[in-house]
Amino acid sequence: MSSWPEPDWLAPESFDEALRLRAERDDATVVAGGTFLAILMNQRMLTPTAFLSLQRVPGLDQIEVDERGLRLGALVTHRAVELSPVVRERWPALAQTFGVVASPRVRNQATVGGVLADADYASDPPAMLAALQARVVVQSVRGEREIPVEELIVGHYETTLEPNELIVGVVVPNGEARATYRKFRTRSHEDRPCVGVAAVRRPGALRIVVGAVAHRPQLFPELCDPDAAPEEIGRAYADAIEPIGDVRGSAAYRKRVIAVEVRRALEELAA
Repeated sequence: MSSWPEPDWLAPESFDEALRLRAERDDATVVAGGTFLAILMNQRMLTPTAFLSLQRVPGLDQIEVDERGLRLGALVTHRAVELSPVVRERWPALAQTFGVVASPRVRNQATVGGVLADADYASDPPAMLAALQARVVVQSVRGEREIPVEELIVGHYETTLEPNELIVGVVVPNGEARATYRKFRTRSHEDRPCVGVAAVRRPGALRIVVGAVAHRPQLFPELCDPDAAPEEIGRAYADAIEPIGDVRGSAAYRKRVIAVEVRRALEELAA
């Protein structure tokens, strides 16, 4: 009876070491919180030959605010974002979004960098981060670059990260804004979304991102007329999106929910 070899476990203790190992071992699967990774392995969708754990790398678990805005380190947990006083005061919709992910047990483990690198279509935070025009900070031995969240995720479990790049953190810009996130579930309170709608209104501008309905968060800037009626925008988004069908809802059902939840999100912003 054959068995799989034990994967190598790489546990760098500095950021430079992590970048070096990432460049040398592009076969290694990066481990942050590991919540989604465990699901993929249990379902035999992933059989890593090596793990690159970031848990011992200092400085990646910080929440900071500077002239650019809010910076969330890659190892900041969902629970930390949810409970952060500065996030709750200045970016309350972001705290709300991270606070509706699964259960406290999961939120205490899952990380900001992990949820973006996984590119799981049924995650809550990417839609809200995209609506807030957040940028993902990534680094390799070649240097650092930033990627808008809406350009990072390109398909089911697919991103625009280069093989030797690591997510360092996320920057959420400053600026006056009203925002909300609506999560529509079809099963339990801890279920993943059937439809997730993130809406952000700034002076003279509107951004709406719909998540959990397709291979990547759905954004249609041409439909985000800040002067249009909420019902009109909801119908336009439902018409523009070609949803998937899964255990949380059929494609036709999702289209109806999109129209309703986009309208309700915009009504919340106007209240």
